[in-house]
Amino acid sequence: MLHIVATPIGNLQDLTPRALEILKTADMIACEDTRRTWALLSAFDIPRPELISYRQGNEERIATRILQATQGGRTVALCSDGGYPGISDPGYRLIRRAAQENIPFDVIPGASAVTLALLSSGLSTSSYTFKGFPPRKPGALKRFFEDEAAMPHTLICFESPFRIGKSLQAAFESMGDREAAVCLELTKLHERTERGFLSDLIALFDGKKIKGEAVIVIAGNNPKFARSKLAHSKADGEENSEEQVNLR
Repeated sequence: MLHIVATPIGNLQDLTPRALEILKTADMIACEDTRRTWALLSAFDIPRPELISYRQGNEERIATRILQATQGGRTVALCSDGGYPGISDPGYRLIRRAAQENIPFDVIPGASAVTLALLSSGLSTSSYTFKGFPPRKPGALKRFFEDEAAMPHTLICFESPFRIGKSLQAAFESMGDREAAVCLELTKLHERTERGFLSDLIALFDGKKIKGEAVIVIAGNNPKFARSKLAHSKADGEENSEEQVNLR
């Protein structure tokens, strides 16, 4: 049997009892980084089983080994460094092969940065799209957000802490000034969520050194989530009035 196991994205207490039991009884654990997974097993006093690295670059070869093990009667658990294996992760290739070859597998639920960030953002949850990591090249990055500009759903993507400002700027230029949130260090000690319009968040993150993993959430194309030109004009007028008062 193949088990797709969600593991904590930060707080170890988010490992479910069901996931814990699977990790305890698995004959083999396929994971992204054996050191990270061994640290998780050690935290719960789980004796070390056979650990193999399944990651981008070796997934085809290791997938064959995993599926052969399950067909031979062994119990295999697939996990990533955190969250669901297969979500923005090469685990989906193993899952797809298992489905195509009619090899039984199940998914053990747990923590997910995608849904946690969506709820933490305070934005609409009625429909949303998750698009993984944005591309790095400027042209592709701009198209990444342009493709979503007219869509009504909430957009969710992961981002490196070193590129938050660039992605926010590209989103602003492609989608306009709409509500968004940046979620950092989810479930960890220094967890925080910054909310505001894209222009506000750009000012907050541009050129700043940020630590920890980030999730960006951006409102869909709906006037109620956009900063209108009228609001801009009013704000500018108020600032000018204040300046005139201060000069008197």
